[in-house]
Amino acid sequence: MSATTPAEAGQPRRDSAGSRDRLLKAASELFAEHGYDRTTARAIGKRAGVDPAMIARYFGGKAQLYIATLRMGDGSLEIVDLLHPGRIAVILDLTRRHGPNPIYQVAVRPHEDPAGQLATRAELHRRVVEPLRRRLSAEGADQPELRAELISAAFIGVVLARGSGAFDHLPDVSDERLSALLLEMLTPGPPQPKRAGGQEPDTAD
Repeated sequence: MSATTPAEAGQPRRDSAGSRDRLLKAASELFAEHGYDRTTARAIGKRAGVDPAMIARYFGGKAQLYIATLRMGDGSLEIVDLLHPGRIAVILDLTRRHGPNPIYQVAVRPHEDPAGQLATRAELHRRVVEPLRRRLSAEGADQPELRAELISAAFIGVVLARGSGAFDHLPDVSDERLSALLLEMLTPGPPQPKRAGGQEPDTAD
C-alpha cells in the first residue's frame, strides 16, 4: 500500500474550503435575491454545486449560514445602532424587499433547532441590542440594558407587523415616513429629574 503524499493529504481540506466558500457565495446571492424564508437549502446547494446536506456540516443549518453571510458582509465596518441616522430606513427597505430575516423573527418565534435558536439569538444581541446598550450607557440612561431590549423589541414588532396583514395603514406608509415616526417614537427623552428620596416627579395635571 503506497503512502499518502502531502498533496493527496491536503486535497480534502482544499475541497472542504472550496465547498464552504461556494455555499457562502451562493447563499449570499440567493438571500439577497429572494430573502431568507424563500431561499431553500436545495437552491443554495444547486447554485453552489455542492450537496445541500453540507450546509449542516459546515455551518450547522440554514440560519447559521445566513448569519455567516451577514458577518462576511460586515468586514471591518462597525455595526451601528438603530438610532443612528439612516439605520432604520435601511432595515425597513431590506425587510420590505426581501422579508424579515431570522435574526428579527427569533424575537417572537423561536427556531425549532436549538443550535439555530442560540445562534440567531446571539446575533440579535450582537447586531441590535448591544449597540443600543452602548449608546444608552454613553448617554447616561437609566437601566441601559433593559431600555435597549425594549427599543429592540418595539422596533422588531413594527417590522414584523408591517407584513402581517393585521393593520390597515402600516403596510402602506413609506419607508421614509415610517423611519421618521419610528425614530421619533424610539428615541429616549432626556432623563427625568427625581425628587428627594428617589421618587419620580408627579406629572399629573
